[in-house]
Amino acid sequence: MIDTPKDALRVVIGSGEYNNNPEWIQTQESELDLLKRDEWVNRFLPNTISAILAEHVWEHLTYHEGIEAAKICFEFLEPGGYVRCAVPDGFFQDEDYQKGVQVGGPGPADHPAASHQIVLNYKTITSIFESAGFEVNLLEYCDEYGAFHYKEWDEIMGFIYRSKRFDQRNQNGKLGFVSLIIDAKKPL
Repeated sequence: MIDTPKDALRVVIGSGEYNNNPEWIQTQESELDLLKRDEWVNRFLPNTISAILAEHVWEHLTYHEGIEAAKICFEFLEPGGYVRCAVPDGFFQDEDYQKGVQVGGPGPADHPAASHQIVLNYKTITSIFESAGFEVNLLEYCDEYGAFHYKEWDEIMGFIYRSKRFDQRNQNGKLGFVSLIIDAKKPL
């Protein structure tokens, strides 16, 4: 487990209208763009952030943009800091789910998934973060056969609503909506 003190500098990227992590700094793309290092420099010193949370953000980047964003996060995280990242899971075997999260979304231009650039799976998300120097710990994911894997994780370390435990679409032992969730840790 990653231990983060209560007064640590913790940042939510793309927090949207919900504040599921109330003691964290909430940001929107217009305030802190994952790909604009200058915006990070204006707000934070390198090696000072203990945790970054991004729930359903990385799928709005291309694969290569995802690596660049991970590199920026790596620079500003303190050693031992982490990114808790959740994205739609490309290996979740549900046709309606995959249609909803596909590149370009399911149709309407105003749909939240309309700007999806990639559908990730545990291999591609691991590759993105390892390319930036992180050690990746898979928390929730489907493998290439569609089997769901789950490792206990502490929501105090970064709450993810779209997860096995917290998404209301997951009831009575049936998974209705899953996320691929990782902790990408910057080595000490």
